[in-house]
Amino acid sequence: MRIALVINVASGAVASGTTPEAIREKLVAAGIEPLGEADRGAALPVRIAAAASEPGIDALVVAGGDGTIACAAAALVGKATPLGILPLGTLNLLARDLGVPLDIDAAVAALVSGTRRRIDVGEVNGRTFLINSVLGLPARVTRHREVHRRQLGSRSLLRWIHGVLRHLVRYPRLTVTGTIDGVARTWRFRLLAVVIGDYVERPGHVLVRSPNDAGQLTLYVLSQLSLVRTLRLALGFALGDWRRLPDVERLPAANLTIASETRALRVMNDGEVMLLPTPLRYRIHRRALTVIVPGMGERR
Repeated sequence: MRIALVINVASGAVASGTTPEAIREKLVAAGIEPLGEADRGAALPVRIAAAASEPGIDALVVAGGDGTIACAAAALVGKATPLGILPLGTLNLLARDLGVPLDIDAAVAALVSGTRRRIDVGEVNGRTFLINSVLGLPARVTRHREVHRRQLGSRSLLRWIHGVLRHLVRYPRLTVTGTIDGVARTWRFRLLAVVIGDYVERPGHVLVRSPNDAGQLTLYVLSQLSLVRTLRLALGFALGDWRRLPDVERLPAANLTIASETRALRVMNDGEVMLLPTPLRYRIHRRALTVIVPGMGERR
């Protein structure tokens, strides 16, 4: 098996000790030939675009988190080359959805023996996402997390926790107008999420989605997100019974546009925060990406 390999050295697992050299050694030991990169110092999108255009490869394999995987998806949408995933991020939500092992050795083995599967790809204003696109408080909290991500020690942890609590108390609600399947709406919210597929309600299954190949978007709106409501939502996740909470509005969506009085909105696509001009136009490309997933007998 001959692959183009891109490793995001900024991902959590690489930063904590899983070296690029060790990843390549594991691939070679499994009978996989990873091509070398011409310029590992280039920006990640440039590296991924170059890797995706390598001739004669059996797959493009990326090692990183959900944002890295979404970046690779943007280069492969509509193409025959499959995407292989080595989950090295913080949450690894897409890997969990697809049953890709979080253990690096098992994930490498799944590349060799896995099967190909086509999944949906979301798009907002030309930006690709594979899991969700979120507006509101989470985007602010994620920016705060990145500031403290590489700072060690208890003081940094306490500052991070204090910042999260401060955002919960002080972050204002956003007001947007929208058109969902031709119907005009106005939302005032602390959190709005556009999800590919929908979340599954099962005890202990937090933010796991199914299906991810049905051409479906689901809109979630939380008008309030105080500390008490956040704790209640977390309990609902644990019990597998949260979508019917009074604070949660859930709407299926085939077509969605979100407008605002501001020229741009901060959006978090698959954990990556960006500023996008309004209006936000959401589309879904059904089964537009081929991924390598474990066979049925190998899934967790």
